[in-house]
Amino acid sequence: MENKFKFLILICSSLFFFSCQTNPMTGRSQLIMYSSDKMLNLSEVQYANVLKESKISNSSQEKARLQRVGTRIAKAVDDYLKESRLENNFKWEFNLIEDKQVNAWCMPGGKIAFYSGILPITKDDAGMAVVMGHEIAHAVAEHGNERMSQAMLIKGSLMAAAIGIQTTDTVDDEMGQAILIGAGGLASVGIALPNSRTQELEADYMGLVFMAKAGYNPERAIAFWQDMSKAGSAEKPPEFLSTHPGDIRRIDEIKKYLPKAMYYYRQSPQFQELEIKQLAPKN
Repeated sequence: MENKFKFLILICSSLFFFSCQTNPMTGRSQLIMYSSDKMLNLSEVQYANVLKESKISNSSQEKARLQRVGTRIAKAVDDYLKESRLENNFKWEFNLIEDKQVNAWCMPGGKIAFYSGILPITKDDAGMAVVMGHEIAHAVAEHGNERMSQAMLIKGSLMAAAIGIQTTDTVDDEMGQAILIGAGGLASVGIALPNSRTQELEADYMGLVFMAKAGYNPERAIAFWQDMSKAGSAEKPPEFLSTHPGDIRRIDEIKKYLPKAMYYYRQSPQFQELEIKQLAPKN
């Protein structure tokens, strides 16, 4: 039993050490334990199941908007990956689902779904670009892989702790169970939830850059998140118990990101074209 405990500790430590990689846009170190192929295969199956079980919207106007915005941001992401010499395994697909959920997501490989419930908040192309950039950023940064990897490491560590408790004569079964439950709660509040909030802010920053490179004014993000805050009027848990940063903090952080995002926006062909139009003599 003791040897098994030591073996599990060694395995968990080795997995953590050899599975860390750095996000090229933010410099943050993250735990990635699953292969890209595995994540892409899971994504293909789950996306197909969602589409099979959902009602696809018949709004030609909003579907056209989704394709238009998605195509522009997808090109910006493809360009970024090429410039950064990073692997590009994105095969873009955009679908609008008829559902009251105020939600959207992007799976690994660029499988994207918007729910019609979020459209009254996005309102226009730029508002949709805020959401699109954010959700695609999650996929580019491999946040789903990171969450799965972290869950696996926590589970392995708790297994090692359980074996360690069993080898300790001074701890009875009831106390051991209480210790493990407490450790699981601490792992959630102290590791998983803070990391989820970090991912959200990281996706905010990366999403602003992607939408800016696609020629959408990233300043639109402020109004969008203010509207999202009003839409979510129900009482929310304190931030330390939430997967997402608080609304005020999120908007404050976005304001800090804007100068860099605006730099990319001013380099975009769309901004240059807008400037030319504004400088053109009026008849």
